[in-house]
Amino acid sequence: MEGRNILTSDQLLADMKLLHPKLIDLSLGRVERLLGKLGNPHKTLPPVVHIAGTNGKGSVTAYLKAMLTAAGKRVHVYTSPHLVRFHERIELSGPDGLTKPIAEADLVDVLSRTQAVNSGDDITQFEITTAAAFLAFAEHPADVVLLEVGLGGRLDATNVIAKPALTVITPISLDHAEKLGGTLEAIAFEKAGILKRGAPCIVSQQEDVVHDVIAREAMRVGAHLSVWGQDYDAYEQRGRLIVQKADQLLDLPLPALLGRHQVVNAGTAVAAALELACAGIDEQAIERGLVSARWPARMQRIDSGPLPSLLRPGSELWLDGGHNPAAGLAIAQALADLEERAPKPLYLIVGMLGLKDAPGFLAPFSGLARHVVGVPIPGAHEAPFSPEALAEAARSVALNAEAGVSVEAALKRIDALDPGPKRILITGSLYLAGHVLALQEGVEPQAN
Repeated sequence: MEGRNILTSDQLLADMKLLHPKLIDLSLGRVERLLGKLGNPHKTLPPVVHIAGTNGKGSVTAYLKAMLTAAGKRVHVYTSPHLVRFHERIELSGPDGLTKPIAEADLVDVLSRTQAVNSGDDITQFEITTAAAFLAFAEHPADVVLLEVGLGGRLDATNVIAKPALTVITPISLDHAEKLGGTLEAIAFEKAGILKRGAPCIVSQQEDVVHDVIAREAMRVGAHLSVWGQDYDAYEQRGRLIVQKADQLLDLPLPALLGRHQVVNAGTAVAAALELACAGIDEQAIERGLVSARWPARMQRIDSGPLPSLLRPGSELWLDGGHNPAAGLAIAQALADLEERAPKPLYLIVGMLGLKDAPGFLAPFSGLARHVVGVPIPGAHEAPFSPEALAEAARSVALNAEAGVSVEAALKRIDALDPGPKRILITGSLYLAGHVLALQEGVEPQAN
């Protein structure tokens, strides 16, 4: 290839956004057509674990990745959105057995080949890049593919996998109502679309109405369920994680990721690891995976770098990409637990996409946070709330709030409000989290 044909991943991804008028248009027909032209790489993958849900998908994926790696398995991983660079979405197992984001040369290769085969046909960026991921996974050896759903399940581009080894449905709550439906039942129906005949499914902690929908769909398609509270359970006891099944009791270390909700996510991942017959994960690998799992922007402590340097000594800076009411409740609980162990005044810096339920997300922080600063989200793929609108949403749920012009300005403003050590959480959007991590690294983030 010469000249203009030698493109970067940035250029290829920008071109792919122009192939369809919408960023999201849920359908399987376009991606199936493209995969057919590529020789159906999705049909030659290693055993696939397909993971859907509203909250906890990424954390469960992180635990499973760590457990499988500890068991000596080679693991490919597909997640979205990315935080800083698109390469994070496609993680490949290398010759050393470690799973790392796809290299730029490999990403350019699979994107270029997929784009060439697509020949300008109508397709969304997520669909064409999912096809490229399948191509990469099919061409690099691995023992397991961890495949996270992008949005929903039934019509998500990842749902072309006809015979997964295992499916997992993490906690479901109201989110993306404009795409998936305005009720828990409607959203649960879309998520339950990943259920397949003969493939066992681990169902995490759910509302009763959600469980009823999943159970009905499982019966319809012939999928065996292992259900939280019926077939397995997990809870914290004396500083340990206890995971209990009818014939098994595991006494494990608490998960590395912070928050009570991580007990649910970790328990779900343990149940999935035990169910994944093809992997042969023993209890020692489960233990090592729980304590070594890493998942950026999920109650992540930021200790050093340009942003913490804006704060006075003794202050803490935390980052979480949660963005719906259920996530707000989980994060607030984690911070309340922190407050109980090590009291410090809490301040929030919040940026959110405009279709999210900002008051619902912020309400659990009422009585917990002293002050909220709303900020913009640079480079957001859809219109975010203005800082003024976020401040108004915070005030509507009894929080003191103001508008800010940037994360850095918000940190300086909060530091001026309170001269002592404090705890600051930046939250409300994975896109804002990506912007923060890019600031920390001193790089320009790739657009989602």
